Amino acid sequence: MSRRQIFRKALLALTVIACLPVFAVTPAWADQLDDLRRSGAVGEAFDGFVRARDGSAQGFVATLNEQRRAIYVKRAKTENVTVEQVGRVYAVEIFKKAPAGTWFLNENGQWTQK
Repeated sequence: MSRRQIFRKALLALTVIACLPVFAVTPAWADQLDDLRRSGAVGEAFDGFVRARDGSAQGFVATLNEQRRAIYVKRAKTENVTVEQVGRVYAVEIFKKAPAGTWFLNENGQWTQK
């Protein structure tokens, strides 16, 4: 099976789960993420991970990214694709579901606001 076929298979499988919450986080975590997004202290990136835009958010970002990585690793093993491929697919879903005003980091290193 070619890499392209594998990626399409993964994309299809991940699209199916897009109707489910992107991450199984507690309401408190979700509220904190939304607050940090609104303030601009954190942003989302093209690879499916959050980035601290303000030093005060680095601890939160590290913990959340650990949780996301665990989800991506599990999904990558299930779909027989790379963690990076999974992260990129999730990034698309995160972008769709993120509230207006959320900052996003492009692959070229530019921040843009939704």
